[in-house]
Amino acid sequence: MKKLQLQLAISIGLMTSFSLAAEQAADSIAPEPASSLEIKDLSLGSKFMVSAANPLASQAGYDVLKQGGSAIDAMIAVQTVLGLVEPQSSGLGGGAFLVYYDAQSKQTTTFDARETAPLAATPELFLDEQGQPLKFFDAVVGGRSVGTPGTVKLLGDMHDQFGKTAWNELLSPAIELATEGFKVSPRLASMIAADQERLSTHPDTLDYFFDSEGSPLKEGVQLKNPEYAETLELLAEHGADYFYRGEMAQTIVDKVQAVSNPGVLELIDFVSYTVKQRPAVCQAYREFEVCGMGPPSSGALTLGQILGVLNHFDFSEYGPNDPVTWQIIGDASRLAFADRGRYMADSDYVPMPKGLLNADYLAQRAALITPGTALAEVSAGEPLWEQAPVQAYAMDESIEFPSTSHISIVDAAGNMVSMTTTIENGFGSRVMSQGFLLNNELTDFSFRAHSNGYPIANRIEPGKRPRSSMAPTIVLKDDKPYLVIGSPGGSRIIGYVAQAIIAHLDWGMEIQEAIDSPHLVNRFGSFDIEAGQGIDDFKAELEKLGYEKVNIRDLNSGIHAVLIHDGQLIGAADSRREGLALGE
Repeated sequence: MKKLQLQLAISIGLMTSFSLAAEQAADSIAPEPASSLEIKDLSLGSKFMVSAANPLASQAGYDVLKQGGSAIDAMIAVQTVLGLVEPQSSGLGGGAFLVYYDAQSKQTTTFDARETAPLAATPELFLDEQGQPLKFFDAVVGGRSVGTPGTVKLLGDMHDQFGKTAWNELLSPAIELATEGFKVSPRLASMIAADQERLSTHPDTLDYFFDSEGSPLKEGVQLKNPEYAETLELLAEHGADYFYRGEMAQTIVDKVQAVSNPGVLELIDFVSYTVKQRPAVCQAYREFEVCGMGPPSSGALTLGQILGVLNHFDFSEYGPNDPVTWQIIGDASRLAFADRGRYMADSDYVPMPKGLLNADYLAQRAALITPGTALAEVSAGEPLWEQAPVQAYAMDESIEFPSTSHISIVDAAGNMVSMTTTIENGFGSRVMSQGFLLNNELTDFSFRAHSNGYPIANRIEPGKRPRSSMAPTIVLKDDKPYLVIGSPGGSRIIGYVAQAIIAHLDWGMEIQEAIDSPHLVNRFGSFDIEAGQGIDDFKAELEKLGYEKVNIRDLNSGIHAVLIHDGQLIGAADSRREGLALGE
């Protein structure tokens, strides 16, 4: 494998001044822990492959695939172990988006297991007594931020459709680890320490994440979770629906309503929850087709807009070490995120333009970019609507944090899973029930419902699914799967995935090298340069191109990928995190 070269990456975004100030303040409160970049080796195979965020989870998925299980079977084993060993990122109390390639039908489809707003939710849920938006963590910590979890329903529904291994066998690895204990990883230990003030708010999290003296658990401590084991044993015996229609759901409801900063979740929200199968959203890039999750995720649409704009630029002229390259990508990202902020939300609730990926529209957006000069201003465009717009939308004001996890799997039959899974912020709502953390997904909605007299598309409404940046992706070439990829990272997810695709497809980097390339993040018209990666000199170069705000800071993707090429499977895991690719 080639050594890591000086390559840059860009993440993307545009937010109003309200959102920018809020997220910058939140970044300073709860930063992602930095880690030194020790480049990982690729995992090679010809039969099957799994890449996930923790070695114990990857091993569980590998064992299932080794025994003849399907990609969905392996996903269930991986997810239930991740919920135990990486509880800050995903779990039974959260939701997920899954992109699935079926080898028999040769079709790509998506499954939406995003959390839903309680039916009792009102537009005032995240406003204070004066009608102003709450501070982010005042909204997050407690029951107020908890939406109806979708992950368990997804596991059950997918097993019913695509499973080969017995359901109870797939939960056994996580049950065994929860019963016998596992060693606290460096990443989990560092995140507990960084979040100890909020984690100590409730007795359950205080008891679980701290030792008998009240200190945060240290790396290497053997941690058991008998409550999680019991929960999984009940699900193994009764099936996934038990989570939604019995005592388990009522226990969650009672906890959400009883804790400080209580929420409005009720049993009817669990009983009525469904996973929705949706068409994949695809965009051509060079000779490839990039497919992913549509609304309520903004992932595939925004990624598709970025790549669709970049189709109009020849990156052989602008190489990866040229600052102009990143100015072009950065401005493409800003344009895409401007549309994201105005138009993208749960399309079951709000009308959306049909022309966001229209070729003529993307050509118009590309024409706004001048290589060598940063765009002074960026605003949402005017894509085509199927009919006249129902109403004008104000810019979104939601905040999205860099937590989450991603799983990429290919099984021996050629079925493929790209799943991004989350409880939103690190440790979610900081409320535990029955051995797992509950999400704070409702804070992915805009706290305001209206701005300057106009409604915000991503406003909270009963039963609605909050907009997400999760971007599980499958790239195809000549109608055949070529790359399974995705990442955690909040609103940076789209940029991390775009970077890896560009680095691999345009510049020929090996997939591990593409994943590990240093990041350069632009979400608000300013650039954040990844610290400690030898790219600090780009600060001055980007300032010369017209960017007034360029910052050097820690950036922490967690990309997991499987490349399919000439009958070989190549697994890769982001060197910034603890993940591992395993296959044969």
